[in-house]
Formats: sequence, C-alpha cells, structure tokens
Amino acid sequence: MNSNTTTSGLTFDVQLSSQRKTPQERAALLDNPGFGSVFTDHMVTIRYTEDKGWYDARLEAYGPLTLDPATAALHYAQEIFEGLKAYRHPNGTPACFRPEANAARFNRSARRMAMPELPEDLFLKAIETLLAHDADWIPEQENSSLYLRPFMFASEVGLGVNSPSHSYLFVLIASPSGPYFSGGITPVTVWLSEDYTRAAPGGTGEAKFAGNYAASFLAQRQAVEKGCDQVVWLDAVEHRWVEEMGGMNLFFVYGSGDDARLLTPALTGTLLPGITRDSLLTLAPELGFPVEEGRISTEQWREAAESGELTEVFACGTAAVVTPVGHVKSSQGEFSIGDGTPGPVTMRLREELVALQYGTRPDGHGWIRTFG
Repeated sequence: MNSNTTTSGLTFDVQLSSQRKTPQERAALLDNPGFGSVFTDHMVTIRYTEDKGWYDARLEAYGPLTLDPATAALHYAQEIFEGLKAYRHPNGTPACFRPEANAARFNRSARRMAMPELPEDLFLKAIETLLAHDADWIPEQENSSLYLRPFMFASEVGLGVNSPSHSYLFVLIASPSGPYFSGGITPVTVWLSEDYTRAAPGGTGEAKFAGNYAASFLAQRQAVEKGCDQVVWLDAVEHRWVEEMGGMNLFFVYGSGDDARLLTPALTGTLLPGITRDSLLTLAPELGFPVEEGRISTEQWREAAESGELTEVFACGTAAVVTPVGHVKSSQGEFSIGDGTPGPVTMRLREELVALQYGTRPDGHGWIRTFG
C-alpha cells in the first residue's frame, strides 16, 4: 500500500512494510521492551543535497542503511540527533511533549555542525507520518513510551576534509521503551570526573552531536569501575564547576517545605540546553519552588550536603525524565545527599511533569502536540 502526504512543498511517499509484526508478535515485544533495543515496523528518511535541498521524503520499512565505505560521517563524525517521546493519552490519542522545541534544538545543532537545517514543519510531519502507521507500538505500561530518535548525518562519499559534506540523510526511527534506569525511580550514585572533559568553551557541548557521546564513554566506564551509575562532568578550565550528569542536566534543592529553592547550572555554551530542564524552570516556580540558574562547585556541593543545607539533587532529561541523585564519589572521597532517598521536591516535580506528558493533567502551556 502506497500513499502520499505533502508538507513544505515536499511529498511523503508512504511505502508500508510487507513484514509488519502481527498483533501477537508486537504484544510480546512490548511486554518488556527495555530501552532502545526494540524498534517499530517503519522509519522515515529524507535526503538533502545542496542543489536539490530536501527531497525524497518517505516512510519505509525499518531496516539497514546501505553506506559507501567512504561516507563522510564515518570518517569525520558529522552527525546530530534528537530524542523525544510519544505517549498514549487517556483518550487513546498519541501525543508528544514539546516536539517544536526538539525541532528548534535539532536546527541549532545543525548550524553548529555546519549542516543544513530541516524545516520545523517537516520535522513534525516526519513524526506525524511515522505515528500514523506505528502508533500501536506505544506501550500501555506505566512509565513506558515510544522513544523517537530523529538523526541526520553527512552522506557524501569522499575523503576530502576541506569543507562540510554536500549531502545529508535525515532518519527518524522509533523504539518502544520502559524506564531508562532498570532500577526505576531509585537514587543513582555519581562519579565526579576530574580526568576527562565533556566540552570546552567554543566547542560542541550545547549541540546534540554524536561525537560528544563517543567522548563520554571512557569517563562513564571509569564511573562504573568506581561503583557509580553515572559520571558528572565538570568545567574544562578549573575542573571544579559542576556542569551536567552524563547526558542530563542537574538540579540542586536547598532547604525543604515552603523554604525549598532550586539551583541549576547556567547554560554557558558547554552544557546541553535540555528541554526537560527548560520545562522545569517554568514548572518549579508554579509549584512554589523558586529556581535560579547559577553555578556550584564540587566543594560547595559537598559542604552544603554535609551541613544539611542541600537536601536533594536530581538529574533530568527526555529518556530518564527526573532521576534522584543519592550519593557522590570522587578522588577526594564520598558523601550522601540527605538520607539518600528520593526527596519530596524531586518527586513532586517529576509527578507534575509526567502527568503533563501522559495527559492526565491539563496542559496550560501548549506543550502537548497530539497526532491523530
């Protein structure tokens, strides 16, 4: 079955897979999908060249990509991506949380990596086209969703390094997913990385650039060897100012009850501007928690935790939503946050955010976009 849809003057050619999973096969895969290991029946692809612009938009069967060994992305890492989720709302309608913000960030990343921008309506139409045919892959279980991964890479064939690629491939795939951390909503232990740096001023830290993540693997492995779940990145100059945790932003909670207030590291060009982070900057004051964008050193983190002034710490991001931090380790020793359990402010913010995403609470910000 083939059909066509049009956006930005571009027609999506819909070519349905001849090997779609049966309802029974799909149900078995959705029973316990884990994170990022099960994929839906289809994907979206759109091609770009300098002379044609964006063209050949299609929905097709999920499957391998055929690449020449000299494809530019394989040699010079010109590749960016996004991450967002589709949820099934109580009325059965698929919905995404702030996909326009993902489209805008995708283009900011593209500009930083000298790649072409994808029109926002084309980004959104890609999601709509995929969900129109694969919405049955959205899991029903609590804390589950359909994780969407749009990405783009340099597809030009050749080893020249004097200029960016002249051709690109945009791809959108989807993966039904359970909780990001297998332990559920339990506090993680983090390692303060003093040996490695994620990003430096003037670098690619604020882009969702594939190379940022490749550069993080060694530090993450060190964290695991130290008995930790995640690495915390420090600034590149002094190695003492806290930036972010793994691929997530951090929030620090001071005080408790009516006196609770939040601090999150300010965006300096080296941190990823998280959409979950930005959402919490809006939601926290509405719930009575003042929030400040500033900076905190490793020494201040330890001293405030030990004095009891700092009561909670949590990380936030699309995949993990809100994750409490309970224990901190470094070459200088270790310490706990509060009693090491998820704090009330952390859980209140998570509850509010999740309720908005799953459509069980009214959306007063226009953040929810339904598809269908």
